[in-house]
Formats: sequence, structure tokens, C-alpha cells
Amino acid sequence: MDYIRITDDNIEKEHICCAMSGKQGVIKKEWLQQRFKEGLVFCRSTERGKCFIEYIPAENAWVPIQADGYFYIDCLWVSGSLKGHGYSNDLLEECIRDAKEQGRKGLCILSSEGRKREFLSDPKYLAYKGFAVADTSGCGINLMYLPLAQDAELPRFKACAKHPAVEESGFVLYYTDQCPFTYYWVPRVEEAACGRSRESVQCSFEGHSYHQQGAGTERTRPGDDLRAVQGRQVPDPEHSNGQKISEACGNTGGAVLGYKIKAR
Repeated sequence: MDYIRITDDNIEKEHICCAMSGKQGVIKKEWLQQRFKEGLVFCRSTERGKCFIEYIPAENAWVPIQADGYFYIDCLWVSGSLKGHGYSNDLLEECIRDAKEQGRKGLCILSSEGRKREFLSDPKYLAYKGFAVADTSGCGINLMYLPLAQDAELPRFKACAKHPAVEESGFVLYYTDQCPFTYYWVPRVEEAACGRSRESVQCSFEGHSYHQQGAGTERTRPGDDLRAVQGRQVPDPEHSNGQKISEACGNTGGAVLGYKIKAR
């Protein structure tokens, strides 16, 4: 298998295999072009299909971790007919080679406790490749690492991710355009939240025109800092004031980083 790196020089003519065409691809390419100057690498197979790795110096990663000196792997994905041929190993080895060449302390990546979860790397595969758990968040997300330097300090979650919580009442959604699946999932998360609401709430909406299909959420633009955005109120008479109704926290390559629904 041959591989190619996506760069500023070829991004306009090359496909992004996690979003080969359409609006998702446009948004993802905009995000990548903003990140290349920060050291991001996007390496994919020359064959058309989902077979790629995306990584960045952890100091610039769009995740709440403390991992200076490491590479953070945003996404390692091989699927469909390309699975089972060792291509994941090839991509990971390229990342390791690059890390050693740059004098990095190691690699880190988000995974899950126990079983494989959607949009998170398989913990069994990572353990097989020598990764170990460096830290665990309160919502069951593992930060796994592969040390390349002797006595390297372990990467860890920042406090906001170690014990995730939001001060705002109602629905709060954190997301970016790092993952093309944001385009699909954000409106559906919004719809689920609105389905629980028993009152009409006026919500503002800003961001890329491709996302403007409804109100109640807000996205970051390239170069913006990630921020919390208050959405719709979700009153529920069966729960006491301020009690958590449901919560989820994870990493989807930067799509939905976490959300909570609280009773008002």
C-alpha cells in the first residue's frame, strides 16, 4: 500500500477519506488548512477509502489534555475492504517514526474503558501495540499513551475533562469542525434536546452556512477557541432542580466533545 500526506500544496485536489465529497469535505478541509501551520499531519492511503491517520503536537491538540512533548492522534481509521491487511500498523508506524525524528516523548490517544465505543479507538488494539492507560476521566474515557522517551511524564486530562461538568442550565454542546460527522450529528443532538423541551425558547445560531439548518447550537470557526454554548432549556418534573438527567462525554475527533442535559 502506498500513502500520501495531505498538505497545503495538494489539499484542493486530494480527497479527505473521512469525508470524500460534499459539504462535510469542504468544512473539514477548511479546518485542516488552519491546523497545518500548527504541525498537524494527515496521512492516508492512495486508494479511495477510509484508511488514514491524523495527528498533531499535543500542545496544539483540540482536546482537554496536558501532554506537552507528545503527539496526539486525532484519528486512526481503517474500514471496509481495507481492514485486515495491516494498514493500521503501517499508519501507526509512520506516526512513531515521525515522533522519534522530532524527538517527541511519545504518542497519546483517546479510547474507552472496556469495550470499543463509537468514534473512539479500540483499547484492545492499542494495548496490543504497546499503549497503556495514562489517565481516565469521570465519564469513562481513557487517555492512552505509548512512551518513546525514557522516564517521560505521563500525559493527563485537564481538570475540566477529568471531572466534566457545566455551570449553565439547560443543554450545552461543545463541538468543532475537526470531524466531518459534526455536520450530521449536531442537528440530531439538537433535535433530541428540543424533543424534551416543553417550552418555546428563542436561540441564536452562528457559524458556517453549511450548519445553518436550525437554531439552538453554535459552532467554532477556524482559529476560534473552543467554547461552551447554552442551548435549549430541558425542564423535567421527574427530576429535582439541577439534577443531571443524562450525560455523555467523549471524543469524536473533535466533533461532539461532550454534552450534558440538566433539569432546570
